[in-house]
Amino acid sequence: MYRKYFENKGLIDCRVGYSGGSSDSPDYKTVCSDTTGHAEVLQISFNPDQVTLNELLDFFFRMHDPTTLNQQGPDTGSQYRSVVFTHNEEQSRVAREVRDRIQKEFYPNHKIVTDIVPISVFWDAEDYHQLYLSKNPTGYACPSHFLRTKPQL
Repeated sequence: MYRKYFENKGLIDCRVGYSGGSSDSPDYKTVCSDTTGHAEVLQISFNPDQVTLNELLDFFFRMHDPTTLNQQGPDTGSQYRSVVFTHNEEQSRVAREVRDRIQKEFYPNHKIVTDIVPISVFWDAEDYHQLYLSKNPTGYACPSHFLRTKPQL
């Protein structure tokens, strides 16, 4: 979704992978076993002169359900948890501000459970996961991933 939405708007690259766990060389099979502690994640490189971290995080919080614990649509397990991995305190601050704003504007009656934590290591997912929907246009896409609009009061 990021590639499509931010194409020609400052997105440099996106890589899917794993982070936040204990294994030194996670792969899809072990991450899905729910024993490594890793989350399935997207690493984004962007040009801050064209798109801000605030905009990217706003999109993140609006394109998935940040109120479900260890679940995205029908997919369950800790690898599907909602998490933002940050590289420094400034990114953490921005992530908390965006989360708190989205909480008030979009989910006043449901608590956002997204973790905001410093990243330790990012592991690339296997090649067949990279650009998955480009390679498999009719492949699986989580039905709960769509850009939410602000609820009407």
